Amino acid sequence: MFSDKIGLRIAALALAGAAMALPLAAQAGVVVKSTGPSATKYPVGTKVDDNASITLKAGDIVTVLTSDGTRVIKGAGTFRVGERPQVAADRFASLTRKRAATRVRTGAVRGNTDDAVTNPSLWYVDVTRSGTICLYDLATVRLWRPGTEGTSTYRMFNRENGAAVDVTFDDAVMIAALDPARLPIVEGAPYTVTGPDNNTSAQVNFVLLADDLVAPDALAEALIAKGCTVQLETLANSLEASVEASGG
Repeated sequence: MFSDKIGLRIAALALAGAAMALPLAAQAGVVVKSTGPSATKYPVGTKVDDNASITLKAGDIVTVLTSDGTRVIKGAGTFRVGERPQVAADRFASLTRKRAATRVRTGAVRGNTDDAVTNPSLWYVDVTRSGTICLYDLATVRLWRPGTEGTSTYRMFNRENGAAVDVTFDDAVMIAALDPARLPIVEGAPYTVTGPDNNTSAQVNFVLLADDLVAPDALAEALIAKGCTVQLETLANSLEASVEASGG
């Protein structure tokens, strides 16, 4: 019996040693932006892991979003994806915070403080951009305009049933709430947004996201799968700018 116990302990130690010897699973990332001569080689949606190497040409810029952060890789040369990750966790958190889309603050609500005004939340609907919009909650839709000067009214209407609502942005305010009682948002239905001059400024439709997309790479993959390219572009550009501003 004593020898059996020793044998079992040796076997357990051997299994533990074997487990420790196994290489750690590589973490996967997803390409969220790709420009330059190699854009067709590494298109948006391409999955790569930390151990992968990519070869770029002069003028190439590839942005990879992983569960750990963002990597902006610029050519020319061969680069390992997992080398020196550039983390922009704070920027990602502020862009994707779901709570921000459920309330509207009074007063001036601005995007970036530089010359290029950008949408401060992935869940605000840009009244100037057409496309499919991914949201977690269709009853708390917020519209965003890329400007603050003057009071302006936009109209949003359902092209299937004609239901419409006017949404007014007060002076110095960039965000306005859509009243769900006056214009319920229906998943998949086509909507048109017209500006103060009555010209069409955007045509959009909405899809719901699952409520568990907390990992950056998982969110990026969901946006790609559902065709929410406007939000993916906003995410990629903002994270890339954040990485570059930090000296990455």
